[in-house]
Amino acid sequence: MRMHIELDDEIVRRIDEIAGKRRRSQFVRDAIVEALDHRTRAELVKRARGAISDRGHDWDADAAAWVRAQRRGDARRVG
Repeated sequence: MRMHIELDDEIVRRIDEIAGKRRRSQFVRDAIVEALDHRTRAELVKRARGAISDRGHDWDADAAAWVRAQRRGDARRVG
């Protein structure tokens, strides 16, 4: 779909510096996809807030020790 959008001259200049005049549309498409992905992830994080309780985790007493134990227990880990 074709769309008409208005951009300030400075924005277009900066796009041209990065993408070149012949790649403006692709640059704008990529930027929009990236912005949509970012907003989608942010919304998913907001919805997940509170999904895990604040207490009762294996790592509550000593998170660093729990992480070390997890790393040592992973046979795929080297070192």
